[in-house]
Amino acid sequence: MTILCVRFQLPPANEAALPGLLGTLEEFTPVIEALPPDGALADLRGAERYFKRDVGELASLIRVRALAWHGVDCVIGAGPGPMFARMALREAAPGTTRVVPEDPCALAEFLAEQPVRALPGVGTATARTLCEYGLDSVGKVAAAPLSTLQRLTSARTGRELHEMAQGIDRGRVVPNAVSLPHSRLRSSGGTPILAAERPFPRDELDPDLHRRALLSAAEELGSRLRALEKVCRTLTLTVRYADRSSTTRSRTLPEPTAHSSALTDAAYRMYEALGLQRARVRGIALRAEGLDPAERASYQLTFDPVDEKVRRVEEVADRVRAKFGPRAVMPGALVA
Repeated sequence: MTILCVRFQLPPANEAALPGLLGTLEEFTPVIEALPPDGALADLRGAERYFKRDVGELASLIRVRALAWHGVDCVIGAGPGPMFARMALREAAPGTTRVVPEDPCALAEFLAEQPVRALPGVGTATARTLCEYGLDSVGKVAAAPLSTLQRLTSARTGRELHEMAQGIDRGRVVPNAVSLPHSRLRSSGGTPILAAERPFPRDELDPDLHRRALLSAAEELGSRLRALEKVCRTLTLTVRYADRSSTTRSRTLPEPTAHSSALTDAAYRMYEALGLQRARVRGIALRAEGLDPAERASYQLTFDPVDEKVRRVEEVADRVRAKFGPRAVMPGALVA
């Protein structure tokens, strides 16, 4: 039992408290993935051995500290992987912890009783399609042939559904990353989405800080894309304002890419096109969409020595991050 999925019960006026609450989780483990606006995944694999407590006891400590230090209660799901932790969270009552037993028989029983909508990534359209054919529970999806699931959805989505229903959890907690809280599989065979969000501690007017947040988010997306050996075809910028309104803009990139410099340039162009004048910005988010395997992508040949240098620097930075952690290289520090 190693993974926690935590949802903090934040009041609407306290949306900026998430970074501080993530600091509470860092007292137990450095392996934390934010789930904005109010949650996180935490890998307690090492914490259980270090603190000599089981996952239930550690979850109780986290709740107590969140209440004592921030005045915020939370609900927690715990399981042997991110998928089980997310599903356990759905069943947890406010202010409690729901722990899924690690025993294989107990896991199978837990999955069989879940509605198909409980599987991470299954949206309304996919759930409706499956239910129309009587596959309204995870147990029924597990018993269905793979070919049937692929005909009803798509080759990729059907394979993912089949694996999840069988209890195969390929998810992992990505340290210092930010994921969309409700990303969904599309029945039409849509590709996954990566997101990076940069909330400000207070409503921010300074365009230079806006651009710095864009640079940091683009660097993170590029690093994660390269680690996954993916490229993206579309970049989407969302700017959230103090009055809780937001503006979203998307741009199709000239060519599929995972290079931070290209993502940063596209993000800057979208930001500048908004023409913000003393806008009170609460947060900025970037989404990389239309993901494809990097090996299938085609590239325009370039003989620009500066571009080649930037790509070599990225390779070095990625190796440094892989060895010493995501914070070993600060965004923009290696490239002027």
